[in-house]
Amino acid sequence: MHSTGRKRVVLLLALTTAFLTLLPSVAMSDGTHHYKPRVTTVADVEFLGEAIVDSGTVFDDTEVGGLSSITYDKRRGVYYVISDDQGNRATGDPVRYYKVDIDFSDGSLDNGDVEFRDMTQLFDKGRRPFAPGGVDPEGLVLSGRNKLYVSAEAILGDTIVDPFIRRYNRNGRVTGYLPIPDKYTPNGIDHGVRQNLSFESLNLTPNGRRLVAASEGALFQDGPASTFDNGSFARILTYDLRHKRPTAEYVYEVEPWAEPSSIFGVNGIVEVLPIDNAGTILVMERSFSVGGVLGGGTGNVVLIYEVSTRGATDVLDIDALYEDGSPISFAPVEKRLVFAFDDLGIPIDNIEGMTFGPRLPDGRRSLVIVSDNNFSAGQFTQFVVLALDIDRVK
Repeated sequence: MHSTGRKRVVLLLALTTAFLTLLPSVAMSDGTHHYKPRVTTVADVEFLGEAIVDSGTVFDDTEVGGLSSITYDKRRGVYYVISDDQGNRATGDPVRYYKVDIDFSDGSLDNGDVEFRDMTQLFDKGRRPFAPGGVDPEGLVLSGRNKLYVSAEAILGDTIVDPFIRRYNRNGRVTGYLPIPDKYTPNGIDHGVRQNLSFESLNLTPNGRRLVAASEGALFQDGPASTFDNGSFARILTYDLRHKRPTAEYVYEVEPWAEPSSIFGVNGIVEVLPIDNAGTILVMERSFSVGGVLGGGTGNVVLIYEVSTRGATDVLDIDALYEDGSPISFAPVEKRLVFAFDDLGIPIDNIEGMTFGPRLPDGRRSLVIVSDNNFSAGQFTQFVVLALDIDRVK
């Protein structure tokens, strides 16, 4: 090689090295380096309207109800909503999800703006339908063009059904699984998830590389469930989808019930939604008290918090958060209230799911929300749209 050519190569290598040195990076647990993700925060929230679907509505020979999670398909411009029907109701309806059009292009969501387009049955292994009462589907999120992740809560009956996170294609067939840490495996007595307090929530980071799930409330070994007198410890669990393994876990402090009840009450995480790749997550808490007057008279008190996992203790390798009757030492995620549905002054149903929809013309993010009516004639399926102003933290 001529000396001039060698000089050019050396100069090019030097410039490349200098450029890469100046790029911001962060060391990951596997020793690799990636660009440092930007940190964002919700600066403002605006209500854009609601649409109600009456209980008892029938579509494709199934009863529309139990809509516990929602995800947006940007490529096709539609939404998918999962029903938490366990396939054991008198209607004989299958375990399923729906494809739905939600139109708020005029800047407002109103009755008539939600239209159901298709129904897809979800199967157990192969093409085998789930046994009646053999699954409690709750979370749903679209990954890539055609992959859906579904989470299911545990069922603690005569036969215990473990919680799961599975990958499905859009035809309702299982194509993969994510491993569930042993700490979540229930025995129904003193270990694992409690009944109706496991994987209610499921979503992805914006880059699609991490899946985030959360227990609705405390595992048996993590202390008491939430009551009107005390809060509870829930766990936020993240997965590396490329390697199909858990990567980190953080403690979230669930609030006590918003109202007392001598009959039944509950509070916990019903949805998580990352807003950046740096550990900032929207967490939806839903408190319900039988006989409650909040939530427009429904007893449902729904709050959206912004939390940050930065600085929180990674408890992935910790089986129990309580020892000898007291909490161990750890730093939970920080949380900040960003929206309270009670402020709307309208009846609030059993809201459980949220997803980002299309970006609005002014650049804000649309947040599309759905409720689970429990197939109850006294409730209703509620769709709500909020506009979020999300800023970068400098």
